[in-house]
Amino acid sequence: MKIESYHFGEIVIGGKEYRNDVMIYRGQVVGWWRAEGHHLQLRDLNWLLEQEPSPEVIVLGKGRYGLVAVPDEVVQALAGRGIEVLVRNTKDACEAYNELVGSRRVAAALHLTC
Repeated sequence: MKIESYHFGEIVIGGKEYRNDVMIYRGQVVGWWRAEGHHLQLRDLNWLLEQEPSPEVIVLGKGRYGLVAVPDEVVQALAGRGIEVLVRNTKDACEAYNELVGSRRVAAALHLTC
């Protein structure tokens, strides 16, 4: 399932429009809420980490202007689980996700605003 479009505060995936942050994996789209808003914690990705099989790659969209902080310890914890992490502003994250769909087990966690 590819991302069809992204604009500030809005994303279209599989023909459906979403206006809240989302996580995507294996054809599923779920809402995404972080415990501390603009500061990512590993537990904010629990839904993705509970999936079987686990993603090979997680693309993190930090918002249009990149305001979501992604601490190195989160990236390192994911790497310790064998998961590659790509951190981008959300527009670039959508493009990276679309490039990987179909060739790898890719997931995305995308902040749609700031």
